[in-house]
Amino acid sequence: MAKARASVFHRFKSRRAAFAAGLVAAMLALPAGAAESGNWIGTWAASAQPVWTPDFPVPLGMPANYWNQTLRQVARVSIGGAKVRIVLSNEYGSLPLKIGKAHVALAGANGAIQAGSDHAVTFGGSPSIVIPPGAPAISDPIDLTVAPLAQLSVSLFFPEVAPATTIHWDGHQTAYVAAGDKTGETEFKADSKQTQRAFLTEILVDAPTEARAVVTFGDSITDGDGSTVDGNDRWPDRLAERLAAAGGPPVAVVNQGISGAKGRDKRPGLDKLLQAVARKEFDMVAAWSVDRLGRSLIDLVGILQEFHAKHVDLYLHQQGIDTTTPSGRGQSWSRSTGPAHPDGTRRAGGSSTTSPTGERCSSTTRTRGAGRSGGNPGTWTPRPPRN
Repeated sequence: MAKARASVFHRFKSRRAAFAAGLVAAMLALPAGAAESGNWIGTWAASAQPVWTPDFPVPLGMPANYWNQTLRQVARVSIGGAKVRIVLSNEYGSLPLKIGKAHVALAGANGAIQAGSDHAVTFGGSPSIVIPPGAPAISDPIDLTVAPLAQLSVSLFFPEVAPATTIHWDGHQTAYVAAGDKTGETEFKADSKQTQRAFLTEILVDAPTEARAVVTFGDSITDGDGSTVDGNDRWPDRLAERLAAAGGPPVAVVNQGISGAKGRDKRPGLDKLLQAVARKEFDMVAAWSVDRLGRSLIDLVGILQEFHAKHVDLYLHQQGIDTTTPSGRGQSWSRSTGPAHPDGTRRAGGSSTTSPTGERCSSTTRTRGAGRSGGNPGTWTPRPPRN
């Protein structure tokens, strides 16, 4: 598992020129030494998305813009820390985005915050910021101690028209909108509600030095489609709960899932995953099931070969595969053998990828269904997996 000391960076490289300029500006705006101090690790994230085009069949379900309004969003962190930072994004905006005020607090019920927990957010010492098109903004450290699995409330005030161009559609978390500056209000009387996120893309914590992070990539299942609104029961949420209960060094779970269609060109979450694999930005990929990676055998084999070439390990929950262990690598290799032959036997395939494939599943079913034995250990010796 790779340390995500600067996990905010990997999501924006698709628009490198604008991002680089904005990032430099954001870092220069930080107080001296702030960028280097602390052990900042992503504890929560929501991948930035553009708004739907007019021909998309599903309604957006949120305002086209915010004006003289406060948007309060709730996010459950995975690991805790003594300080926090928020990351805002104008990645898909074509105009500068002005944030008049921002506050962070421990979340209460129905949009409220816990009394005494409210903290004003600053950016380079200023309570407001104008984020250039295509750029992120990283806040100054906020002296707010958060526990593992705590829920944070992030309130943003938009004094000028702010087109909702950078969103996360499948938020599955109620956000609250009210007229005027309500960023510091304990009780929040909402004029409207939505389940989509806007502009908020990551929360960082100043974590212990031994802390690590797992980034989950995927489409609708990883993103939370089908989960309970405000229930925090996506599978990455459950993984975070299990890691917290296990004890030991903190392990953050940063959900970068994006609900999308099939095919890499139409699955932005998968495409970002493979770009990150190519850059070797982490050491392990976790997914619910092998079919969340590839929807056809050809695509799947190509994807797993990319993992293998970059020495990126794979954890598949449903198949029980974990290639970080010797036994897991052996199990993975043994499950990647070729299809059933006409004589009903299964043959070892040393040239296949060292991870499980859909073909393996179907061939096992056909072989067992025919009542035949799977090979003859006395007639062949399996080749070990490739290094």
